[in-house]
Amino acid sequence: MNGNNMNRIKYWLCVFTVLLTVLSASFTTFAAEIEENNEDLTAAPYFLIESSDPETDRFPLKDTQVNTTISGIIAETYVTQIYTNEGANPISASYIFPASTKVTVHGMKMTIGDQVITSQIKEKEAAKETFEEAKSEGKSASLLEEETPNVFSMNVANIMPGDTIAIELHYTEQIFSTDNIYQFVFPTVVGPRYISPLYDAEAADENWAATPYIPEGGAAPGTYDIHVNLSAGVPIADLLCTSHGTDVVWRDITNAQVTLSDPEDFAGNRDFILEYRLTGEEIASGLVLDTGETENFFMLSIQPPERYEIEDIPPREYIFVMDVSGSMSGFPIDTSKELMLNLLNNLRETDTFNLILFSDTSTWLSDVSLPASEANIQSAIRLINKKEGRGGTELALALEDAVELPDSENVSRSIIVITDGYIWGEEEIFKIVHENLDTANFFSFGIGSSVNRYLIEGIAKAGQGESFVATEPEAASAAADRFRTYVQTPILTDIKVEFDGFDVYDTEPQNQPTLFAQRPIILYGKWRGEPTGTIRITGKTGTQDYHQEISVSEVSQEANSALRYLWARNRIDRITDYGINPNKEEAAAEVTAIGLQYSILTPYTSFVAVLDTIRNPEGESTDVDQPNPLPLHVSNLAVGYTIGSEPGDMILIICAVLLALTGYWRSFRRLKDPKQPERRDYHVGC
Repeated sequence: MNGNNMNRIKYWLCVFTVLLTVLSASFTTFAAEIEENNEDLTAAPYFLIESSDPETDRFPLKDTQVNTTISGIIAETYVTQIYTNEGANPISASYIFPASTKVTVHGMKMTIGDQVITSQIKEKEAAKETFEEAKSEGKSASLLEEETPNVFSMNVANIMPGDTIAIELHYTEQIFSTDNIYQFVFPTVVGPRYISPLYDAEAADENWAATPYIPEGGAAPGTYDIHVNLSAGVPIADLLCTSHGTDVVWRDITNAQVTLSDPEDFAGNRDFILEYRLTGEEIASGLVLDTGETENFFMLSIQPPERYEIEDIPPREYIFVMDVSGSMSGFPIDTSKELMLNLLNNLRETDTFNLILFSDTSTWLSDVSLPASEANIQSAIRLINKKEGRGGTELALALEDAVELPDSENVSRSIIVITDGYIWGEEEIFKIVHENLDTANFFSFGIGSSVNRYLIEGIAKAGQGESFVATEPEAASAAADRFRTYVQTPILTDIKVEFDGFDVYDTEPQNQPTLFAQRPIILYGKWRGEPTGTIRITGKTGTQDYHQEISVSEVSQEANSALRYLWARNRIDRITDYGINPNKEEAAAEVTAIGLQYSILTPYTSFVAVLDTIRNPEGESTDVDQPNPLPLHVSNLAVGYTIGSEPGDMILIICAVLLALTGYWRSFRRLKDPKQPERRDYHVGC
């Protein structure tokens, strides 16, 4: 190698070294700014960059313990969160965590050492004021708030160095069977939420969605343990946990204990899903009565008839609205593609369809729905296969595009949304669905291990359809099969429940929607007087009339305090109407009254507990936002990931620089020596 070449190499090595130094310094400055200005990162979820301050414990939530008892069709759960301050400074911690959309939280306790403080239910603002006052006075306190029906926030004030504080939550929910399969779902992590720039910035700035996450592959802090005691009352069959490795201990054929089998397999990054069947007869239609001091409650469970096959199915139009945003990258979008392949390939020749793919913007297959011909289906599949998960999640704009597509007379339209649901502002989606019920039914598919079930279930309920969840590609086929069965052959329509000689009031829900799935009809309410008379259920199954009667006098009265909480949850759901109730002030007042009367968590009532001892006289503590792990199979792209936002990105930057310099050097060699071959496939292996 001659001296000129050596000088060129030395020159480029110097340039490369300087470039890396500049990039490294820029990233260090970037990270420092994030650490110093976390308060400015409140418009969206962000990655936690650990503090250089070793005196402050940034991960105070050390352990989460879940204990659930399922008796018949009612589940009672205790969740214990254990916070420990292993640093040298007092801290105040906040943490976002999920729950089922069906739960009613009706108790919270805080334990510090040997002192147990039972929480009080208060109006939301009053509870927050109580908490902030205790925090400023140096008292230990905890505050539990409902952000959405399936997302809660916990705030704990003045955790002193060496402290261990246990917060115990108590809630109740009902377990439903669908097509003879009972499913208990315990969500463990809140997926990152995309906040559209179309929303009010000030509202977004104060929103819980601005929460930190551990980057993909990062070790999740703390431990997560789940224990379920299942007591079905009849023999259990086909007990299976589809999400976690579990051990099962059978007490007898009707009672099983389920625990996690591998403590090293972190359980807190995906929904815990327990499914089971019952041997022989399902839990029969029936009435459960509870007699209270001031109010009596009932729960009516009605098993639906067998599905009636309709021979002449009217023409149908399907509009598929598929999420291809950043949070869907990788495993979730692969599952969506498998689902769409199944749905498209099983359309009938008389069907029409269209496809809208959305992220920041939307892509249509066509301006109008197309016949389900082989050529059109293949065009749709090619369009889908081109997409990889990137960008934001503008679901509202995509739904507006879907409902504005030209429709045809005498054709039944179904709009099918396929998404993980990682957005903030579900109310806007429900509003669009509600305003277009006269033109379409809405169905939803949740894709992923920890989907936003409030959105997925809410689209279906507001749209008088059904929801499905596919946690993996293998589940997509079964979900698609169920969808086709449901949409083509509803089980029961025009459902009415009448009471003759049984004095009932405040029934929930007040109207029964079309029953697509093989699922019991559940009705809650209050009663007075004597438990006598008859309950009459009527409806249409296919072209036939359906009729069933239950004698009230044959039902034994049992003490079941859970009924009041289940009734209250259903009442609140109807009043709030997924946030689209036009009389919001009136609804807020009614929900607040229910929350205070029955001591339950609502959007307008919160639990607060205060230890009436000043433990931090200075009243100063470091605020810590406990980070969440990303849900299983969800990539960094779900948090608006960009090159330079993580230390590991330096490797990617170096690779890009090497690639550029390699290309430049080879181009330079070809200029000096035209005989050098042109190579188009060179790359740097990084």
